[in-house]
Amino acid sequence: MKKTLISVAGYDPTSGAGNSLDLRVFHSLGFYGIGILTSITVQNTQKINKIKCLSHDFILDQYRTVRDDIEFSGIKIGMLGCKETITAIDKILSQNKGKPIVVDPVFKSSSGTWLLEDDSISDYLSVLKGKASILTPNLEETALICGKKISDKQDMEAAAKNIFQTYHIPCLIKGGHLSGQAIDLFYSGHEYHFMERTKLNKTVHGTGCFLSSSILCYLANGENLLQACKLATQLTHQAIQKAIPLGKGQSIIADI
Repeated sequence: MKKTLISVAGYDPTSGAGNSLDLRVFHSLGFYGIGILTSITVQNTQKINKIKCLSHDFILDQYRTVRDDIEFSGIKIGMLGCKETITAIDKILSQNKGKPIVVDPVFKSSSGTWLLEDDSISDYLSVLKGKASILTPNLEETALICGKKISDKQDMEAAAKNIFQTYHIPCLIKGGHLSGQAIDLFYSGHEYHFMERTKLNKTVHGTGCFLSSSILCYLANGENLLQACKLATQLTHQAIQKAIPLGKGQSIIADI
């Protein structure tokens, strides 16, 4: 019987990111996926036009109804959409201690739309403190968390240490937008591991969602944090290579 994983995230009608992409990743790696929606977006491959957040109670009703019926092996937390969702996430995390929980801190879209109010980021991080298996911020999200621009490997190391010391969560800082190179940094709280790869000249939608949901799959299969991150990083690189220009904007991961 397949293990079941839950994605708590927003809905992207292109299926290039968010809940629907997470479910595709879960399925491709041998899991059954269940989606708990936090928000609904009006968007295409070029931009987000509108976001409608679902209520705190409705999010929890979705989760509790699933939890009361189905056993699941892990949770991925993605886009919240607005600060009202934070309390629902807090309750979900508090009820799942011991399960692998991967948090992709989606604060802002690549087109510049805020996906969580900037004055609520510290509140959200406080809720996550000590409750997640791993945090997967990109460079901009890392800068928002730490209050300092990330420009090189030394900045990444300092930021990763800051995140662990402050929030007691290991992290994988995604360095795909470093100048001239693509380097991710995993920090366990004790050791640093850089993962370098060829930088691809493509702009692809949903890579953070793809990576974080892949990490969850590998953790649910029994891999340790470092190995899960290595495998997920490799898989994401392959997916980026195969991404297609579905619309007029960013490419979409269509083949997993």
